Amino acid sequence: MDPILIILILALAIPFLLVVGMPAHPVRWLGQAASRVVIGVLLLFFLNVLGAGFGLHVPINVFTAVVSGILGLPGILSLSALHLWVI
Repeated sequence: MDPILIILILALAIPFLLVVGMPAHPVRWLGQAASRVVIGVLLLFFLNVLGAGFGLHVPINVFTAVVSGILGLPGILSLSALHLWVI
């Protein structure tokens, strides 16, 4: 696309969204999901730090971060159990 067209669309969209307002529900949902994933990553980090003495290491990647973020402490425990018994 032409850069001038993109700038024109953005220049029209920004005042429109300022006047009409952004739909709050999807933005709030995305913010909550992102904060839960960040908390899940922090829990995985502390699990790895504390579990290093026991030989427990759960890799921090997108899958484990989402599982621990959505499920919380039961997700952390299930990932630990999978690491200990399966892997």
